This record gives sequence, C-alpha cells and structure tokens, in this order.
Amino acid sequence: MKPARIIIFAKAPKPGFAKTRLIPALGMQGAAALARRMLLHTVRSALKAQIGPVELCVTPAIGDKAWRGIYLPQGIEISDQGEGDLGARLARAARRRIEQGEQVILIGTDCIELTPQLLEEARQRLFDHDATIHCAADGGYALLGLDCFDPALFANIPWSTDAVAVSTLGQIARLGLSVYVGQMLHDVDEPRDLRWLPENWRPFVPV
Repeated sequence: MKPARIIIFAKAPKPGFAKTRLIPALGMQGAAALARRMLLHTVRSALKAQIGPVELCVTPAIGDKAWRGIYLPQGIEISDQGEGDLGARLARAARRRIEQGEQVILIGTDCIELTPQLLEEARQRLFDHDATIHCAADGGYALLGLDCFDPALFANIPWSTDAVAVSTLGQIARLGLSVYVGQMLHDVDEPRDLRWLPENWRPFVPV
C-alpha cells in the first residue's frame, strides 16, 4: 500500500493578498482574517484525518515577511509553490511526491467542508481508483486525489473559470484513468459564498 500525503496549497493570509474578492463585503482586514482562519482550519482538518504527512505548499515562500505572525500547527511540512500558473505549481507538487512512491490529495484552503472524514474517504477511494475528485459548485474542484501522475491532468485547464472541474474530468477520461467523483462542495470566494460558513463563524458575515 502506497503512503498518502495531503498537500495544501495556500496563500499567505495577508491583507490585500488573500481573499481579495471578499474585500467588498468584509474589508481588507476582515478578508485577511477569514483567510487566516480558513488556512488554520484546513491544516487542522488535514492533521486530524491522520492519513499520512501533511504538506503546506505556500506562496510566497515561508521566509517572506507576509508570513510573519502566522503561527502554524506543529507536525506539518512546508514547501514553496514556485513559479508558473496554478497548473504548473500543482503539477510540480504532485509529480514530486508521486515519483517518490506516494499518493497525493491536493486541496486548497477555500473549502471548509473538507472534513477529516472526507479526506479519509478520499484516501480510501485511491485504493481502487486512479483518481478521486470533489467538484466545487463554482465549477472548480475542492480536492483532487491521485495515485499516478500525468502532466496532461494540469495542462490546458482554464484556471479560475467555471470549467476547471469539467476540463480536468475530460483529461482524466482521455488518459483512460479510473476516477471516483465525490459529493459537490462549496468554496468561499465571493461575498455570496459567505452563507457556507458555519454559524459560529458568522461574525465574518456583515449585518
């Protein structure tokens, strides 16, 4: 059985850098505060899943001043996303770990519905599938799990559009890979998405 690794892609929760589309609703500081809370929530959920190493793949690099004052939980590995578009960065991280004999579960910090149970289930699906995916309601995906690597999975994908998940599933089909499609999830990117926050997070929602 291959070991599994959760790789979390994250921006530094710095005002004006993270969750910028929420600034009209929350203000610059409020959007950054929510980004920080979502980052820490995601890391803790990944650790709680206990399916293997948790790697936080960040931009900018962790030594940048944007990360000052951000205290991350113990027990995680930290790597740099590097250069290129999102596809290039995802591909680089996935290839690095898969070529070392691991399965990877790629997630971001935008979906707080990714519970430890869902992460564990994604790991289980990779026992008998080449890939598993949780599409997001906005057309992207909240999770992509892979047992094998092919650069085509991240090539010619219209990133930041509502066709990301459909295009990725099309690439998976063209490669002849088996895939398990999990339940639809919701990212929190736009003001209208704030309704997906838990009730006890609602101070972030304007009155």
